[in-house]
Amino acid sequence: MKVIGAGFGRTGTLSLKRALERLGFGPCYHMIEVLERPRDAAFWDEAADKVDRGERVDWDKVFSDYEATVDWPGCAFYRELMKAYPDAKVILSVRNPYKWYESVRATFLRGRDTAAPKPSLRRTLIFKVLRSVAAPMRNLYLMQR
Repeated sequence: MKVIGAGFGRTGTLSLKRALERLGFGPCYHMIEVLERPRDAAFWDEAADKVDRGERVDWDKVFSDYEATVDWPGCAFYRELMKAYPDAKVILSVRNPYKWYESVRATFLRGRDTAAPKPSLRRTLIFKVLRSVAAPMRNLYLMQR
């Protein structure tokens, strides 16, 4: 692992993924990989639980073929990844918080105000990770269930 993205999704992470790969820091792990490789969701689910319990996570299980990670779910574990890969560079992508919220609302949270069906795998995983690593977000996770 050479590059760790610490910025949340909807902060230009897909463009950053493409730029890193073009610059030779690829492949780059992004939430797209979880959607394309559903088996990875179990790894992230287990990783969130291990972090909660203070247990070691074998990051190479998911990152062995990658040189970088940006977006979810890796960004939620940037502290742990920095310890596991101390020589990696860290990039924090940010966005105006109001514009970020509107972007999230228009994508991930779309339809939450209505009687929506069961949450998508992506939304469920994102909120599980948030629940595990961001204490202030725990109530938000419960509200989204």
